[in-house]
Amino acid sequence: MTATSQSDLSVVALAGGVGGARLVDGLDRALPTGSLTAVVNTGDDFQHWGLHISPDLDTVMYTLAGLSPEDRGWGIEGDTFRVLEEARRRGAEDWFQLGDRDLVTHLSRSAALARGDSLTQATSGLCSALGVECPILPMADAPCPTTIVTQGGDELAFQEWLVHARAAPAVRAVRHEGAARATQAVLDALTAADLVLISPSNPYVSIGPILALTGVADALRQTIAVAVSPILGGKAVKGPLATMIQEIDGCTPSAEAVARHYEGFLDGFAVHPGDGFDAPYPILETNILIQSKRDRVVFARELIEFSRSLR
Repeated sequence: MTATSQSDLSVVALAGGVGGARLVDGLDRALPTGSLTAVVNTGDDFQHWGLHISPDLDTVMYTLAGLSPEDRGWGIEGDTFRVLEEARRRGAEDWFQLGDRDLVTHLSRSAALARGDSLTQATSGLCSALGVECPILPMADAPCPTTIVTQGGDELAFQEWLVHARAAPAVRAVRHEGAARATQAVLDALTAADLVLISPSNPYVSIGPILALTGVADALRQTIAVAVSPILGGKAVKGPLATMIQEIDGCTPSAEAVARHYEGFLDGFAVHPGDGFDAPYPILETNILIQSKRDRVVFARELIEFSRSLR
């Protein structure tokens, strides 16, 4: 990366899930307007009640809009579930929690797609309506579902495994299907970036689908790329990642295990104090538990300064 001030730094964050959304929020608060673009996993997308649901896109969007609950990190703070209760009363599928206000997002997105808008266009419209200025780009416009292959040989759509089955079936492999290429908007953002930050998201199911798209890996190798560990002290802050590392790779959950997943891409890695390891690139050891809004901004600034020091 050439010497550049924070004010003219172009940053792309690869994100998915609550951890990714929280880092994007911190970066958005720490960087000048127009400096940040979020590229978000869509491997979790699925159809439910005839609607197009984009869980990761919505989690990032709601977090940037200040709507996301601080305790659970997904959905809308204070949302009600009267529609879900009625659906349950009528015998409809009720395993996926759709709040009443949240439902408006899915109705609006599905209507936009039905009239011919791309997922990128539909997402832009939703963000504009909520006052979100940071560009949120779906990694692909065409479907690219993530499939979980269990140790028993079953193949489950990601949300079926994570939510419906409560991530209980042991995982043998994660398969990325459908669209093979990132959108042109994503590739353009990556090409123009001075820095790509890989969020503390699940590397198998949140970041893996993005890296699997044609053009993304090559773009990362042409710029500075820094990842943040989603494992702290051998445990995942949220979600089934620690168990997945054991089941898929057969090793102890650690920041180093995550780093190996990104081998060949990284110029730096951020870990929690005590989680450092020998690596062929600089390691930043600092507090990466970014649950509060203040912690997100403090860490984002430290991460940016660390990344700017890399050559």
